[in-house]
Amino acid sequence: MPESLLYGTEVVLNGLMAGVLYALVALGFVLIYKASGIFNYAQGVMALFAALTLVGIMEGQIPFAHLINAMFGTELHHFGWHVPAFLAILLTMVVMVFLAWAVQKFVFRHLVNQEPIILFMATIGLAYFLEGFGDLMWGSDIKTLNVGLPQGGSFWIEENTQWLGFGNENFYGFFLDRLDIIATFIAAILVVVLVLFSQYTKQGRAMRAVADDHQAALSVGISLNFIWVMVWSVAGFVALVAGIMWGAKSGVQFSLSLIALKALPVLMLGGFTSIPGAIVGGLIIGVGEKLFEFSVGPYIGGATENWFAYVLALIFLVFRPQGLFGEKIIERV
Repeated sequence: MPESLLYGTEVVLNGLMAGVLYALVALGFVLIYKASGIFNYAQGVMALFAALTLVGIMEGQIPFAHLINAMFGTELHHFGWHVPAFLAILLTMVVMVFLAWAVQKFVFRHLVNQEPIILFMATIGLAYFLEGFGDLMWGSDIKTLNVGLPQGGSFWIEENTQWLGFGNENFYGFFLDRLDIIATFIAAILVVVLVLFSQYTKQGRAMRAVADDHQAALSVGISLNFIWVMVWSVAGFVALVAGIMWGAKSGVQFSLSLIALKALPVLMLGGFTSIPGAIVGGLIIGVGEKLFEFSVGPYIGGATENWFAYVLALIFLVFRPQGLFGEKIIERV
């Protein structure tokens, strides 16, 4: 097999892995948008906050330690214990559910039937509040997240694909990150569960009814408070999973919140209302940017991964603004 084709195949496989991580973040956007019509700008910060909380619980860090020390002149930092990863994930999920309840009670309960731009601005405020609150609660230093997920390339895949080179001494097999492989399986399970939940459960149908018309949903006995808390809780769980994957991959730092920006082209391609569309859009973006960098990048100076996704999204907005799987909205005027 030609060497260029081998490396191109490896690039595609790594692009698929990266696309799954993008899609994990995009899922949170889709869930909240389907239930409330709100474009949640804070989804990336929710992933950051979940990862910060998980690391803090695992390491036994005292919340607001810096504030306490500054106010009382103490030197408190840790409780002196470490929490197992599985228990810490469960406790973090409890925190994210409480966050969902607080967001609904103190913010969005007062914004029912407001204009979409007002709801969007509210999520921008929520994003900056959560980022500052996370900094105050857990500190701003870069943290290492270790929940037992394997790191580095898979030697088994390298050894069992080396024969594809047919004696080519420069090809040592496909290099695939084990963390990305695990993320692929987790994302696939999440998508199946969320699609089944949305289509075949009473709560899922109520969620879609709330998205269509708040007042009509209220008139048939659907509780907006319950639906929104449920949706924000599920989005918080998705943010936690995304935060674990990205945090384990590149460390838990405040730049983690910027992954939401890469989810925007994913949503534009897949559609804001489609759960499978988030996955397909993520895969297209992941493969597209890796292939473009591999094939075209060397001729134009490289670093094309920073802008390729947004250019592709712009093209989709021009020719198919609802995305591949989004619903085409037609209004009578």
